[in-house]
Amino acid sequence: MPPKIRVIGYVRVSTGQQAEEGVSLDAQRVKLEAYAVAHDLELVAIVADEGLSAKTIDRPELQRALARLEAGEADGLLVPKLDRLTRSVRDLGELLERYFAKRFSLFSVADSIDTRTAGGRLCLNVLASVSQWEREAISERTKDALAQVRREGGRLGGVPLGHRLSEETDAKGRRILVPDEGELAAIERIRVLYNDGCPVRAIARALESEGAKTKRGGKWSATLVQRVIARLRGAAASGAAVAPAAP
Repeated sequence: MPPKIRVIGYVRVSTGQQAEEGVSLDAQRVKLEAYAVAHDLELVAIVADEGLSAKTIDRPELQRALARLEAGEADGLLVPKLDRLTRSVRDLGELLERYFAKRFSLFSVADSIDTRTAGGRLCLNVLASVSQWEREAISERTKDALAQVRREGGRLGGVPLGHRLSEETDAKGRRILVPDEGELAAIERIRVLYNDGCPVRAIARALESEGAKTKRGGKWSATLVQRVIARLRGAAASGAAVAPAAP
């Protein structure tokens, strides 16, 4: 007689009130216990995330359950319904790819998913395909949107060092980039010191002692100085205007 498949049950409620009342959690546990008996599974444990939403899979008990799978303490995960595991197509795709495509079994009571069977694996593959399609569709929509912004002359990314946003707006209501004299002076100071052979750490110390501010108002570091120098080099090579990344 083959050994029983060991599973960890996972239940979840999204509100503190549900967690305090415990009714929903108890009902979910009963479903898991009944399913395990009916399908000859060894229910190693049932863990619960109480009062946590499914917006992220970074939930303490879910992560512990997955870690126990990795440690060899169980062969699969049992949930009362897939939405207890996650409501995100992206997160579901990640879970399927990392854990349940080949390595571990996944069982869902309400969704009739049992990846030990051909039908269960088919359902899993359909879900994975939908997840992949959604990721690709989002990527395509993002690329199209960014391309449209570029065609319209819009600004992408943060405000670069040497510029600031004015109160003026363009025809589409977007604030206009204008030069920031103080930041441009810091850029010029970096250029001069670097051309004089000054090391980047010494340049950072000089900027600090002179009271120059970074884009976010923090301290100058060798890394930030090096980033500006790299942009200065790139601008010099291409003949473009200087627009260093915003430290």
